[in-house]
Amino acid sequence: MLFDSSTRSELAKSFGVTLVVILTIVLTSTLIRTLGQAAGGNVAPQDVVLLMGYATISYLAPMLTLSLFVAIILTLGRFYRESEMTIWFASGIPLSRFVKPVLRMAWPVLLGVVVLELLVWPWGNQNSTELRDRYQKRGDLSRVAPGQFQSSRDGSRVFFIERDGDNAATGRNVFILGNQHERESVTTSARGRLEMEGDDRFLVLDHGQRNETQFKTGDKSLARFEQYKVLTDTQALANANQLPPKAMATLDLLRSPTTKNLGELCWRLGMILGGINMALLGIGLAASNPRRASNWNLLFALLTFIVYFNLINLSQTWVANGRLSMPRALVVLHGSALFLALAVIWLRDNGNRFCLRRRLKGAAA
Repeated sequence: MLFDSSTRSELAKSFGVTLVVILTIVLTSTLIRTLGQAAGGNVAPQDVVLLMGYATISYLAPMLTLSLFVAIILTLGRFYRESEMTIWFASGIPLSRFVKPVLRMAWPVLLGVVVLELLVWPWGNQNSTELRDRYQKRGDLSRVAPGQFQSSRDGSRVFFIERDGDNAATGRNVFILGNQHERESVTTSARGRLEMEGDDRFLVLDHGQRNETQFKTGDKSLARFEQYKVLTDTQALANANQLPPKAMATLDLLRSPTTKNLGELCWRLGMILGGINMALLGIGLAASNPRRASNWNLLFALLTFIVYFNLINLSQTWVANGRLSMPRALVVLHGSALFLALAVIWLRDNGNRFCLRRRLKGAAA
């Protein structure tokens, strides 16, 4: 039918353009943020491209949902402005008739959201977590670039080290500025190396000195040493395999139904249900008056998307804190959104009829 085919064609074109714009914005912001983390020593510089790719894949589901929502608003809004909706309505096609072509165009996108949320989202987060942890688990010496000042992972020490050849576990001309327990210390050494004792890492310094200053009393001390050990990593390596809920597979969340895991599962299912509801909301919110010079429906629709997305995050927090059960949170939030979307479409179809009936009754009276 001409109605279905033309509507789907316009929606598909608008969706493609919108997705390219949103994807460009997200890629740019992700690149800036990842480069900042690499400059701060939180991630390895050689992993910037991989982390940016994993982050983009993780954000792809919300981008698809937003692109679909904006495409529906823009396409149907243009129909209203160019009086195409008037022609369809005059032909006996109500607004609810647009649900079928919109869902027929949107079902591949919504299917992609399901796959991304249930499978790709935890996979991308798991790989990102492993890359970050692998870099963070390295010793402080191996994370310091030659000739550059670099802070330790806990931020209590600043290192300056010159590498000793190709061995990343040893260095020469070591400088360490420490600030702990209201004391400031400056330690210098001719040579340093990393040693493991159990799950802890120590930086062993040879032939150096340590200057220490007490902030409260102002006392200063100087000590020279032949060998000195500095604890650089107190985090047990055995905890490296513990993944956060967002990096766990969906089946693992179901097998371990803790409150935090259920909160993450509520978020994933909420994004899927939210995509369907936003497609239906877009049909009702796209209505505009072609006689008005200004059109605020797109701004209002974007505000609606932001509020809905934040409510999904809020429901995740409530479930993770034990304030709501996951089924109740899903039914209350997304059931209300579905009811609102259908109510808006129904009011668009029947609101004019009610107004006309009231006017006719008033005229007859």
